[in-house]
Amino acid sequence: MSKDLLVVIDMQNDFVTDALGTAEAQAMLPALSELAHSWQGPVVFTRDTHTSDYLHTQEGRNLPVPHCIQGTRGWQIVDELQDLAANAPIFDKPTFGSTRLAHYLATEKPDSITFCGVCTGICVISNVLLVKAALPETPIRVAASCCACVTPQSHQTALDAMKLCQIEMI
Repeated sequence: MSKDLLVVIDMQNDFVTDALGTAEAQAMLPALSELAHSWQGPVVFTRDTHTSDYLHTQEGRNLPVPHCIQGTRGWQIVDELQDLAANAPIFDKPTFGSTRLAHYLATEKPDSITFCGVCTGICVISNVLLVKAALPETPIRVAASCCACVTPQSHQTALDAMKLCQIEMI
């Protein structure tokens, strides 16, 4: 039996409806929820995780919008995915990409990995490329219609960059 793994990137309230929410993220959420709930293999999540000193970090100085502060509503996985997240590994990450996620996936040795989530041009691309480096022979896919970025243009730019790195768009 093959093990096809789904990685859901940062589907948190602050990226969908709250501090950094976008119409694009809200619009793609039903498709992502359908994909995740119908997925036949393991599902894992990442969760952007900051502390109250976020504005004093390098990221906070470049993006001075407090978001995903650990323990807040904005940090929580969106309601539509809470049931799946309750029983799935969640990788809290203080930055765009998670080396812990890449290590976990290298240890799990899935037959393929599909990514979805937000933000395509920041956290999705960062994690996809980290995993591609850790597992160069594992097929990696991105469910393009189940990702969103700050703008449709930045979403497309990220998809194009991942295609150049031999990531399959589905």
